[in-house]
Amino acid sequence: MALTISALADRPDLVEPMWDMPNSWPEFMRHDPIGGLFYGNVESRFADYVLVGQDDSGEVVGCAYSIPYVSDGEELPDNGWDFVIRSGLLSNLRGETPDAISAVEIAVRPDRQGTGLSSQLLIAMRENAARHGFAELVAPVRPNGKTDAAEPMSTYAFRTRADGLPVDPWLRVHVRAGGRIAKVAPRSMCVPGTLEEWRDWTGLPFDHTGPVVVPRALAPVHCDVEHGVATYVEPNVWVVHRTGG
Repeated sequence: MALTISALADRPDLVEPMWDMPNSWPEFMRHDPIGGLFYGNVESRFADYVLVGQDDSGEVVGCAYSIPYVSDGEELPDNGWDFVIRSGLLSNLRGETPDAISAVEIAVRPDRQGTGLSSQLLIAMRENAARHGFAELVAPVRPNGKTDAAEPMSTYAFRTRADGLPVDPWLRVHVRAGGRIAKVAPRSMCVPGTLEEWRDWTGLPFDHTGPVVVPRALAPVHCDVEHGVATYVEPNVWVVHRTGG
């Protein structure tokens, strides 16, 4: 199915359907404090960099979010996702000219996943970056096929199948689209919370100090019972796409 893909800036009428579209993020991932800096400013500051995909009936079934930012001479920072959002918002507030652009998220309705829509949205995001004059689109990719929280991302990210493509399905989409896996971003996202918050987000007891394996987390969550807090530091994988822009 071919999507009709529009920039949010050109279709402000799609704002409400975009926000209403179901997604498959695990609950704890919704509480990265940096993420709100982007999503809270999508409509007012970054609408040119948000793409909304509709099916033949006009229903919103996918979205692709990106953000222009100032790299500060740091090619691909260790704090990937959090860095590009923070830098992108600050550069926008200061009126600075961005010199780089990063993907933030590609989301597909859960009931449409596995149908090739993510590839269409990724290609459209890359083309949108080119239209805005960027020669590269970088992406701090979340390889959500990783099921062993104990396995280092530095190992998982570069594991390949017999055909030479990544074992991770989402990394495989990027590579098939022409992306190059560059490096791991070891502290791409950070989600801090009280033990009560983590219990609410996960349904787990969080009753002992040490690493806690949380379903769909890419690394263990570090629990500190004595101080009543737990922190999740998520590694992502930097992928670089040439845009031709």
